[in-house]
Amino acid sequence: MWPRLVSKKILGERLRSNNNFVADFPSNAESSSLLDISSLSPPSLSENNILNQCKHNFQNYKIFISTWNVGGIAPQDDLDIADWLDTPNNMCDIYVFGFQEIVPLRASYVLGSENSKISMKWNSLIREALNKKIQHCLEKQQYNNKLGRKQKTTEDEKAIFESSIPEGFRCVTSKQMVGISISVWIRSDLRPYVRHPRASCVGCGIMGYLGNKGSVSVRFQLHETSFCFVCSHLASGGREGDEKHRKSDVAEIFSRTSFPRGPSFDLPRKILDHDRVILLGDLNYRISLPEATTRLLVDRKEWNALLENDQLRMELMNGQVFEGWHEGLIKFAPTYKYCLNSNVYFGCVEGQKGGKWRAPAWCDRIIWYGEGLQQRLYTRGESNLSDHRPVKAIFTAQVQVSSTLKGLQKFFLSERFDQRTTKFDQMSSSDKFRCRGRSSF
Repeated sequence: MWPRLVSKKILGERLRSNNNFVADFPSNAESSSLLDISSLSPPSLSENNILNQCKHNFQNYKIFISTWNVGGIAPQDDLDIADWLDTPNNMCDIYVFGFQEIVPLRASYVLGSENSKISMKWNSLIREALNKKIQHCLEKQQYNNKLGRKQKTTEDEKAIFESSIPEGFRCVTSKQMVGISISVWIRSDLRPYVRHPRASCVGCGIMGYLGNKGSVSVRFQLHETSFCFVCSHLASGGREGDEKHRKSDVAEIFSRTSFPRGPSFDLPRKILDHDRVILLGDLNYRISLPEATTRLLVDRKEWNALLENDQLRMELMNGQVFEGWHEGLIKFAPTYKYCLNSNVYFGCVEGQKGGKWRAPAWCDRIIWYGEGLQQRLYTRGESNLSDHRPVKAIFTAQVQVSSTLKGLQKFFLSERFDQRTTKFDQMSSSDKFRCRGRSSF
């Protein structure tokens, strides 16, 4: 049975990798025709000088990136991730969530059919947390109006009050391959300016092809700028020489990931061809020091001494497979490996038995390629759901918009334009991800 199961899985993944993903709205030729007038979108929630940016045909957008190896543990129904997103205080324009081991990496999951129930559950929690901001602002406005107060509003609140869209964020793409899952969410008022969303899966696990390790990449175009987000789970292992397997996985991902060129054959095909590229995930790079030394430096919080021997940092400095890639300053503790439901690293408890013996390491990372991205935040969370801690980053991304005459802009903001786009606002506002308005490609 093994040859039959493995070959069926490999062929199935290849056929589905680019065409089967989940989103809140379709990407078809008719919708794309509306998107060519791309300079008409509202500015970023963090925008301060709109006129100056339009003059230079660039707008800045805030992007939230999160990666978390959840160790095959399903989230509880009452899990609140609003604090992790910090949505009441810090709203971004695009949110990208990457998960690894979203299901246990058992043979039944690796060789069997895709189980999307847990990823859908995470998406439901994400939707609820992101749109709490909208409800929070509306309730605040109603409360102030009731008391007759005139309170100064933030840029975020102003944009929400002026919007007629009931739901603040929509899913552009959600894709899963075995335990690797990624979903991208965008402000609803930016939705008409998103084109050509696609997904591409590369398995690097068993036999070099199965999806217990590898990557799920998604790409889309916002205005005239292409984005590519790569969620990866690389080869594990803390022994000497294991980093070569991770390096090989990265080379395979860059080589085998591909996207359609589009009807005009002008869209980027490979990961590094895109304008803005961010790689996130459990990259599994370790610290090349004896375990006792690593644990001692961790106890002393001597991060710089540890980072000098961090395998990924050395790869970034050496170039080769990571030539042109960047990572922000790490000022947080290693994210792996913790005892479950504890803030203690595994192996630090006397008499502890069972499980994989691993020295602490920064396995969970977020790095970016090229120009046009500026990192504003790089930190970790403290949820003890799994043996990893989540990591998040916030970027400012430059997005190119096309020049449009003021008269044309007024036309497309008129009632005639609204009538043509009315059908895009028919989506269900249900807080469940599997809603009637969801489309699957």
